[in-house]
Amino acid sequence: MLVIVAPGQGAQTPGFLSPWLELDGVADRLRAWSEVAGIDLVHYGTEASAEEIKDTAVAQPLLVAAGLVTARALFPDEQDARKPVGAVAGHSVGEITAAAWAGVLSAADALTFVRERGRAMAEAAAVTETGMLAVLGGDPQEVAAKLAEHGLTAANNNGGGQIVAAGTLDQLEALRADPPAKAKLVALKVAGAFHTEHMAPGVARLAELAPSLTVADPAVPYISNKDGEVVQSGAEVLARLVAQVSNPVRWDLCMETIEQLGATCVIELSPAGTLTGLVKRNVKGVATLALKTPADLEKAAALVAEHAGEENAA
Repeated sequence: MLVIVAPGQGAQTPGFLSPWLELDGVADRLRAWSEVAGIDLVHYGTEASAEEIKDTAVAQPLLVAAGLVTARALFPDEQDARKPVGAVAGHSVGEITAAAWAGVLSAADALTFVRERGRAMAEAAAVTETGMLAVLGGDPQEVAAKLAEHGLTAANNNGGGQIVAAGTLDQLEALRADPPAKAKLVALKVAGAFHTEHMAPGVARLAELAPSLTVADPAVPYISNKDGEVVQSGAEVLARLVAQVSNPVRWDLCMETIEQLGATCVIELSPAGTLTGLVKRNVKGVATLALKTPADLEKAAALVAEHAGEENAA
């Protein structure tokens, strides 16, 4: 069984889209999507600096566009693209990529949604100086206690002892000065305390936008960040995407579901590497591939052929 996953904010690196621009049609597609996204996707994916693409309003549309471009390259036959795939999931903003690829939203509506999501979250982040720290290792109960002590939220649970703490910069500095025992702290390349109460204004904005979008039920099982559950209703997927902005990401539960569904292979769309790394550490016996550049397409296609489910490939 093959699962396709899409990464979240922080996975982007300067120039990561450059090799994809060498494929026929990619530049034209990105230019067309730039009109909807409200940013120059080609520029930001090829020439912009790390600081420029850290901007939430830039990073989020860029990540969704990149995921959809690389998915199209891996599955060029749109009519049969989803047949080999047993399930789809995304991390944070990657859930929008997953929703679009699963047919819940059109590419244009997905980019409209992520454009407003990125802008709303950037505006919410500008109200108070906030950020996120990955807390790696340590006793889970002690980590939870330390976060609570310093008023921080466990915004992401990525499994395998990786928790992402989010809050004000002062709260994060207090955690740095008083970390949980045996835990390593790593600053994330994000511009705010995402998936916390600090993002509540973004939820309201997206709730206003949602009724204007055309929604369909997912064509493949869609695994939700909220609780790792498989969601079969397109309306429910969209409602969860709206609420997700201020709710924790439970990637640990998504990986449990990936394992329970019987996944044998996980392919991560570009900019890839983060989620396949987590899957390798937490889901045993599953083949993984990070689709980073077009040079990975041949190997990815071979894995698709090898791991396509019989009921999907028929």
